[in-house]
Amino acid sequence: MNVWISALSFLFFGVEMVLALPVVYLLVLTTAALWHFNRRRPVTPASPTTHFAILIPAHNEERLLPETLASLSAQHYPPAQFTAYVVADNCTDQTAEIARRAGATVFERFNTQQVGKGHALNWLREQIAATGNRVNAYVVVDADTLVAPDFLRAMDLRLQNGERIVQGYYAVRDPASSWGAALRFAALAVLHYLRPLGRVALGGTAGLKGNGMCFRAEVYERFPWSGSLTEDIEMHTALVLTGERVTFAPEAQVQAEMPGTLRDSQTQNERWERGRWEMARASVGPLLRQAFDTRRFAPLDAATEHLIPPTAILAAVLAFCPLAGAGLAWAGHAGVWWGAVALGVGLAIYLLVGLWMVRAPGRVWLALLYAPFYVAWKIPLLVGVVFSRGAQRWVRTQR
Repeated sequence: MNVWISALSFLFFGVEMVLALPVVYLLVLTTAALWHFNRRRPVTPASPTTHFAILIPAHNEERLLPETLASLSAQHYPPAQFTAYVVADNCTDQTAEIARRAGATVFERFNTQQVGKGHALNWLREQIAATGNRVNAYVVVDADTLVAPDFLRAMDLRLQNGERIVQGYYAVRDPASSWGAALRFAALAVLHYLRPLGRVALGGTAGLKGNGMCFRAEVYERFPWSGSLTEDIEMHTALVLTGERVTFAPEAQVQAEMPGTLRDSQTQNERWERGRWEMARASVGPLLRQAFDTRRFAPLDAATEHLIPPTAILAAVLAFCPLAGAGLAWAGHAGVWWGAVALGVGLAIYLLVGLWMVRAPGRVWLALLYAPFYVAWKIPLLVGVVFSRGAQRWVRTQR
């Protein structure tokens, strides 16, 4: 019996050592983010200089697009120095007409063969180039997004400071609408705020999140979007492999509406996780090779980010280990139990610091009580993504 207990204890110790790698990595990012969080921001120049083209891909977005355009009209930025361009992509509703009435420049695209955000953005860039309008930088904003009033001013400041590609803080629009939206707010607090802040503080790259992205014109015009479900991840990998680096502007915030129920968020989560899994398999090798060849930290950082398991996986395993390790502790192997508890505390610190940084509302903190149900729902989805085969088409998320 003692032999079996010792073998089981050794097995649990091995699992904990593997889990310690991502947890320690996340705690390092948390520490770096806290250090960067308290740094003073640069002094704002007297006047803005950047002429922005704001690109809004829209597919049947007549319900939410007016609020997006209204938030752009309310920018604390000279109206003559930015233009909102809407590509009404294969729309069958009043998206194009509504956008025109709101003052946007609208291009209508009908192409049922090349479907998706990446194709629409590539086509829109060609149309803008044909106008001859002056563009210093491009901003990509989804059609269901509220843009903070100081967003363009913050991006202009970053560009004037020499940054070339900047990701804003992409948050949840109404976290109080449901516990599902509140939990998504919590997830994005660490994925879209704490982690980019920590990565940039360490000299890494923030990554592209698909919404609230800003590119200098000379960068954006060199790199076409892919037509896949993960155009933002692929674009980021291509940029890093050519020596570019994405910085992070936490003060430049965009808020998008999220599905209110787990059922409605199924397709969105599958799309995100499948893209993450496929890009991890395809890009980790090239990124690591470039990091080795060039001694640059950004490729290593990007590769490491791909290798970190989803938080739901870490939470599920770390919740199981103390329960299973309790028996070993009773049998005299308490170190295994304490190790599992320490890792769980580390993961909790990472999450709680992220929520504190973004000043999460009370509803989000209360929604953490539902986290076990969310994890139980997410695990089968992740397993299905890993074992699925074949290309997937974009499916509209229900809201």
